Amino acid sequence: MKSMFRSFNYYNYRLHFTGQSISLIGTWMQRVAVSWLVYRITGSAFMLGLISFLALIPALLLGPIAGNFVDKRNKYKTVLVCQVIFMLQAGVLALLVWLKHYNITLIAILSLIQGIVATFETTARQSLVVEFVDNKDDLSNAVALNSSAFNAARLIGPALAGIILSTYGEDACFILNFLSFIPVIICLLLMKLNLKSNNVLNEDIWTGLKKGYHYLEDSPDISSLIIVLAFSSLLVIPFSTLLPVFAKTVFNGNATTFSWFESAGGLGALLGAIYMASLKSGKDLSRIVILSAIIFGAGLILLSAAPTVWLALISTSLACIGMMMLTSAINTYIQTHSANELRGRAISYYLMAYQGILPIGTLAIGYFAHVLSAKTIVLIEGILAFIIIVCYYFYNQGKKYNQLQD
Repeated sequence: MKSMFRSFNYYNYRLHFTGQSISLIGTWMQRVAVSWLVYRITGSAFMLGLISFLALIPALLLGPIAGNFVDKRNKYKTVLVCQVIFMLQAGVLALLVWLKHYNITLIAILSLIQGIVATFETTARQSLVVEFVDNKDDLSNAVALNSSAFNAARLIGPALAGIILSTYGEDACFILNFLSFIPVIICLLLMKLNLKSNNVLNEDIWTGLKKGYHYLEDSPDISSLIIVLAFSSLLVIPFSTLLPVFAKTVFNGNATTFSWFESAGGLGALLGAIYMASLKSGKDLSRIVILSAIIFGAGLILLSAAPTVWLALISTSLACIGMMMLTSAINTYIQTHSANELRGRAISYYLMAYQGILPIGTLAIGYFAHVLSAKTIVLIEGILAFIIIVCYYFYNQGKKYNQLQD
């Protein structure tokens, strides 16, 4: 048990974990409230996909630029400034909903702003984790614990959101999210970091971008995992966009039913993250990637065929166990195998493949679910999960064969 929480031995990591854990609960409450608000206003699965698209597309368009920016500047200050902007964005959304001056256009604009800021903040924060732990052997544990905090919040946040939505309305969720940024900002201000100065501030953007691209080109072990994640983000991971449809249309539920689905997904992802945190250093992460994709695909196929809401919730949890293991294993591998001076750029490509490709997938999934049905689309996504990982497996086998031949 102690080995699972060994990153807590470091002062800066404890502050980071504490602040993020509180803030993420508010963030998940806002996500649930925004999804429910959009679906309540429009009744459209396509509009759900569109709002998710606007919140995530900046990671695709700005990802390499954000990575280049982060590698050349103070990551700590970047994270702090972005957290303040997040707080202001949440406050504006809360005010608009409270005054009832909102519409789908304003929600879309605020989602886009959040996505732009998140592209820089997430890249900076993830590449800063290495500075929170003195022993780099504990980095994989720190990354996995971050995932645990994220998914514990995904479990708690939607559950609270379901209660607050049905009792007080969406604006209360937005106000609580605004307040949740206070602890994370305080924790950041209390940190004691000794960041090394960067000597490439005068390097032009184009040169920095080329360095990041060529680094991935020369690192097939990293680039192949990024490709797996990109196809998963396009074709499989967007299933979560359809959870409001399962809650309201497939199982004739309400906001509380939707919160059950979000919480079930959060519980599954939390279990997956706990498993990743318990792994010892040196574990073969490529095997975990393969296992996680199998679990992910099986969960989606079961969800598509679930006859009752309770079986659907169990299937959602299973799918999210696989999804969390997949993304966490890839993230851990990149952070532990990337060169320090290029880590931000390597992570930015991870975020492009994950958060950048995801909005294209959510937009497409939202459209096809409108044309066909949510259950049919989820079944297809489950089958595609198996196809993607089979291709990765044979690629790895071919790479090992070529190495033996050499």
